[in-house]
Amino acid sequence: MNSDFNSWDKFCNYLWFDKKLKIWLDISKIKFNNDKIISLEKKFKNVFSSIKELEAGAISNIDEGRQVGHYWLRNPSIAPTVKIGEEISNEINDISEFGKNIISGKIKNISNQKYTNVLWIGIGGSGLGPLLITESLRKFSEGLNFSYIDNIDPFLINEKLIELSDKLPTTLFVVVSKSGGTPEPKIAMDIIKTHLEANGYEWNLNAIAITMKDSKLYKKAVSENWLKIFNLQDWVGGRTSITSAVGLLPLALINENIFEFIRGASVMDDVTRSNDFKKNPAALLSSAWYLSGDGLGKRDMVVLPYRDRLQVFSKYLQQLVMESLGKKFNRNGEIVNQGISVFGNKGSTDQHAYVQQLRDGIDNFFCIFIELLDSPSTYIFNDKENPKEYLSGFLQGTRSALSTENRQSITITLEELNCFSLGALIALFERAVSYYAELVNINAYDQPGVEAGKKAAADIINYQKQLTQLLNKGGEFTINKLTSLIKNSSSESIFFILREMCFGNDDYLVKGDWSNPNSLVIQKTNS
Repeated sequence: MNSDFNSWDKFCNYLWFDKKLKIWLDISKIKFNNDKIISLEKKFKNVFSSIKELEAGAISNIDEGRQVGHYWLRNPSIAPTVKIGEEISNEINDISEFGKNIISGKIKNISNQKYTNVLWIGIGGSGLGPLLITESLRKFSEGLNFSYIDNIDPFLINEKLIELSDKLPTTLFVVVSKSGGTPEPKIAMDIIKTHLEANGYEWNLNAIAITMKDSKLYKKAVSENWLKIFNLQDWVGGRTSITSAVGLLPLALINENIFEFIRGASVMDDVTRSNDFKKNPAALLSSAWYLSGDGLGKRDMVVLPYRDRLQVFSKYLQQLVMESLGKKFNRNGEIVNQGISVFGNKGSTDQHAYVQQLRDGIDNFFCIFIELLDSPSTYIFNDKENPKEYLSGFLQGTRSALSTENRQSITITLEELNCFSLGALIALFERAVSYYAELVNINAYDQPGVEAGKKAAADIINYQKQLTQLLNKGGEFTINKLTSLIKNSSSESIFFILREMCFGNDDYLVKGDWSNPNSLVIQKTNS
C-alpha cells in the first residue's frame, strides 16, 4: 500500500476541525503527497481573490448579466449596498413572523381553520432545497405536513390531490418560480388551481408565491390577492437558493429556527474565507476533488450519509455540483468538458448495494462519508445494542475496506444534525464548488446547457401546438408530410409527439405499424 495514502501522520496533518461548528473534515484517504498539495496550495492565492470579488458583487452569471449573492443572504452586512442588506434582513424577519402566525393559528383559512399542510410546487433547486430541509429537520407532529410537486408527471399531481383531498381547505399552496414563466410550476399550478376552484375550494387565499418582484407570477399573485408573496432575488440562482425564502419558509413552517440555519451557513462562510489553506475546509474539500480526478473530473462523487435524515443530500448535491461544474468551455473559451458526476444513497443501505463494486470494481470514484455523532435521547436503547454504534462500525469498516484497495474517500463528521449544522454543511459544499470552479477556470454560475435544454423543450411544445392545429383541420397525414409542414421540426420529434398524443386517445385514428414509422397515417376522428 502507498504509505502516502494511509499514514497516521497524513491523517493528523490534514484533519480539519472547528470547535464552533463542531464539524470535522478528513481528506487523508485521497491520494496525494506533500509535493502535490503544496503545488495546488499555491493556486489558491488567485482562487481566494476571485471568491472575494464574487462576494463583493462582481457579475458572475454571464448568461443573464447577474451578480451571485447567496452569500449575502446569511450575512446582510456584506451585501454591496445598504438597501440590499436591509431588504434581506426584513425578508428574513417577515418569513419568521409569518411562520409563527401560521403555526399558532393567528393566520387561518377563510373558514377560520388552522392550516395543516403544504403542497410545494417548484422544480430543481426550488424543490430539492425545501425537500432537503423538511426531510432532514422536521420532527414528528411539529409544524405543517409537506408534500411536493417537483415534476409535471400527471400521476404525481393526481396522487397528491387525492392524498390531500380532505385537507385541501387547510393546505397552503406554495409556488416557486423566479420569472413566473418556467413551464413546469406554471402547468402544475394551473391544474391544481382549476381543481380547487371546480370543487368549491379557495385558491388565492391559500396560495403563496416565491418569485422576483414584478415577475409574471408576482403580478398574478397581486392581481388575485394571494395570501403572501416572498421575494426571490434576481441575484440568487436556484441551486444556491436554500438560504433564501425557498429554504427559510419550509423551516418556518415546520417550526424550526431559521436564524440558526442562517447562522450555521454564515459561520461556515466566515471560516471558508480564511486565506490559510489548511484552516479553510472548503479549500481542503475542493482540493480533494481536484486531486482525486486530476483536475479533469475523472472520478465520480459517491455521497454516503450514514443517517436516513440526510438521504436527500446526494440528490441536492447532484444539482449543486453538476449544474455548477458541468461545463463545456472554460473562461478562455477553450473546450474542457469539465464536471463531477454525483450519486449516492445512504449508509449502511449501500453496503448491501453497490459497495461491492466500489471496493472491487472499476476505480472511477471517490466517496464522501458523512457521519453524525448524535443519537436520540430515548429509553428504548437502554441495555440494548445501540444502532448508532453499529452504524459507526459499518462506516469505519467500509472506509477501511475501500482504503485497503487504494480507493479514495473523504469523511465529514458532524456532532449532531440540526438547523445550525445543516446550514453549515450546505455552505461548505457551496464554497467548495466555487473554489473548484476557480481551480479549473470555469464559471460555476452560468448554465448554458440548462438554457439549451429549456429552449429545445420550448421548441417541442411549439411543435405540439402546431401539430394539433394541423390535425384538427382534417385530412390524413404521414410523418414526413407533417414534418414538411412544421418549420424546423424533425421526423423523429414528430414521431415522439404523435406517439404521446395518440396512444389511449380516441380523438385520433392511426393506420399502419408503429414499428415502421414511415407506414403511419394519422387523422383526427369525427368524435
